[in-house]
Amino acid sequence: MAICTSNARTLASEACIEDLMMQARKIKYDVIGLTEMRGQRPLHAVFETGEELFLGTCDSRGVGGVGVLVNTHLAMNIDS
Repeated sequence: MAICTSNARTLASEACIEDLMMQARKIKYDVIGLTEMRGQRPLHAVFETGEELFLGTCDSRGVGGVGVLVNTHLAMNIDS
């Protein structure tokens, strides 16, 4: 299993998320843990490829927040 991490800094815009997905597809990964998300609202996205992206929120100061990107072959194992 290939587990990766990334200090994402911010994925506030759709363009940033698209860039993350393009970069992730260039490497062989099963799970990518994301830190320093700085998002204000949680997000769960399922892409056409079957990959799933889960983003948490940061604190009121705009600090922290985590997320995870799960590759297609493992996404079917996620219950909730």
